[in-house]
Parts: sequence; structure tokens; C-alpha cells
Amino acid sequence: MSQILVVDDEVGIRELLSEILSDEGYQVKLAQNAEEARQQRTRGRPDLVLLDIWMPDTDGITLLKEWATKGQLTMPVVMMSGHGTIETAVEATRIGAYAFLEKPIALQKLLATVDKALAHATRPVESTPAYSLSVLGGGAPVADLKQRLERVRELRVPVLLLAEPGSGEELCARYLHRPNTPWIAADDRMGTSDAHPVPAIGPDATLYLRQVDQWPSDRQRAWFSRLGPLAKAGTRVVATAHPDLPQRVAEGSFDARLYSLLANVTLRVPPLREHADDVPEIATQLLARLVEAREVPVRSFTTAALNALRLHAWPGNLTQLESVIKSAALVAAGLEITTADVVSVLGEQPQANPALLGGLQFDGELREARDAFERAYFEYHIAREGGNMSRVAEKVGLERTHLYRKLKQLGIALPRRQDT
Repeated sequence: MSQILVVDDEVGIRELLSEILSDEGYQVKLAQNAEEARQQRTRGRPDLVLLDIWMPDTDGITLLKEWATKGQLTMPVVMMSGHGTIETAVEATRIGAYAFLEKPIALQKLLATVDKALAHATRPVESTPAYSLSVLGGGAPVADLKQRLERVRELRVPVLLLAEPGSGEELCARYLHRPNTPWIAADDRMGTSDAHPVPAIGPDATLYLRQVDQWPSDRQRAWFSRLGPLAKAGTRVVATAHPDLPQRVAEGSFDARLYSLLANVTLRVPPLREHADDVPEIATQLLARLVEAREVPVRSFTTAALNALRLHAWPGNLTQLESVIKSAALVAAGLEITTADVVSVLGEQPQANPALLGGLQFDGELREARDAFERAYFEYHIAREGGNMSRVAEKVGLERTHLYRKLKQLGIALPRRQDT
């Protein structure tokens, strides 16, 4: 039975659509605003969304953009409006909407559009990566990386991504890949001998070479002779390597000719600890994807748990973070993942991230530096005490009323409840 989510702020329209669709055998979920729609989307992916454009809190176009940006637009969305224009319909379609219905909606047109949209959703599609670039966050280091990726996206030269493993390097490589063209990821044996040749690769294809810094010398030599003609033909070559690769080239432990060929454009992908402020947003996205894939039960984070994740150093980067989130969601006793759940998976109290506690900026005004330190200080103790504000107040030596006032001044969100 297909599940349809109806999002409309007018109760009469919600009830009418629900009655019609239920009579047709569909399972119907209702949301009266964007926030309720987000919650429904987090609990699981509906097969189809009927989304009103004009809503009081967040309009439908904005919500559609949000889902598209976060990689959550994985179901057909039919926009509805009684005051829509051609420009609005075109914009919605450009973002990713399947169709546009004008109110009042004729019964036959509604049912025909629903049938076509659901049929469209069941068609096989080209395999795509699990996550989009949005999962890297939106902080300054990542914003700078995205700008650089955008600038080289249309260049037909090899690109070398220097990144610690698990930092999102394949997401960046996929971003450089042209849609609807071949994506060829070299395995450990491809190109090493006549028995494992490089397949025929056209000029529109993308050849992805993973962790070239781990290649033995004979494989480096073999690929050097093969990559030249491919690059000249216009094949997009994207390679990844550990950030210490230039040093290895200088030391003579990596083929300088191959490095020169791959490093026409070199981009550095920041490790997670360098944009730790993005961790709560990233964690929320990762959890939503795991819930949607039915790999974990429906869960959400407490504020204290998100702070605990933010403060950790994450030597394994996004790969480690996703693994911890999945485990914490599976062991959580309730609907919320608490600090205790995070600690049980990590096997230790969250370790302070040096980039947060020791990376204060000294170029700004004293007040800004002081606020940054106090923010990190209080978030550290909130995470360490599992969101128990009585213990936090005792640890920092403040009365609770003074503590709450200080947290509000610093813009620190209070836990929705105290973890136990």
C-alpha cells in the first residue's frame, strides 16, 4: 500500500484529500505546516508528497529546496496552489517537483497525477551515492571547498583530492561527475596487468582513483602510462590521496611523474575536526538517512548528545561518525539518543576536539574571543554531564538562574530534557 503525505495548512483541504485518497486504497499521512512535514519525512520516506506552496511558517518551495539540498528529495513531490503562476511552477519543476496542481483540484486530475507520480517513483534509476555534498555541512571550511569544486567542475583536467580517509572525498568526486555519464571506479587490480586491463573509457566518463597514495610502485608506473592518453582525450580523472602525498613525492616514495599528471588541480578536503560546528547538522542528516533506509528505528538526538558528538575529535571522520550514530540508534532505550548512548558506543567520555578548545581566533576583538571560549566551555560541560543542568551549574560554579541567563546570552540551545 503506497503512503502519501499531504501537506496543507487548510484543514478542509487536508481532510478532503485524505478522504479521497483513503477511498482509493492509499495510506495517508497529514501535516499542517512545514515543521510537521519535516517530522513525517524524518520518520520515514513517503511514496508521494502533495505539498501546498503557500503555508504560514515555511512555504512549499522553500521546503522543497531544503529536501533537495539535504538529499531527501527521494520521492515524487506534487506541488499544489490556488494562486500559483507559471514562474512558480517552473521553479518548482527545476528544483525537482514532479508536477504542479492548481486548486481547486479536479478529482480525475488528482487521481491521474497521483497514479503517474507513483508509477514514475517505481522506475529504476541510475545508481547514485547515498549522500550529497550537503552532508559535509555548511561551515566556512566546507563552503570554501564547495566554491573551489564549483570552479573546477567544468574543467577537463585531472583533479587530486587530498583528504584523510572518510572525510567525504568520494562525495566531492561525485560532485565533479557529469550526470548521466559513465562513472568508473578503479578497483585494486584494474590497470595493473594485461589480465586486468583498463576498460574502454569515453571522453565523457569519470575515472575515479581511490587512495593512490597506497599504490605500490609497480601500479604507479602502470597507471602513469595509461592515464596520459585518457587525460588528453578529455576523460575526467579524479584521484584521492592522504594529505601527506606531496611530502612523499619530495622524499621519493611516490612517482613524481604520476603525481604531476594527477595534480593538475589539487583540492584539500577538510577533516571533520576542522569543521566541528557542522557535526550536529551532519549527524541529524546521517540519522535521518539511516532511519529512511530502515537500518535503525526512528530516533532523534537530545541537544546534549549532539553537543557530545560535536566535541569529539573524530579521527575516522564521517565514516566513524556514521558508524557511531548507527550503533547509538540501535542501543538507545528510548526514542531519543542521549549522551549516555553516545558514550556507550565511543567507550569513553567525549574527548575534547583541539580544533574547538584550542583553536580560538586571536585576530578579532576580545569580546568575540571571550564569547567563543565561553560557548565552547559551557557546551563541553553540558555534553560531559549529559545535559543535567544541576550538575553543570555545580561544575561551573554558577547558580542555575545565572547559568540559564548566560546560556541564552551565548545562544546555546538548552537540552529538551535532562539525560538520565
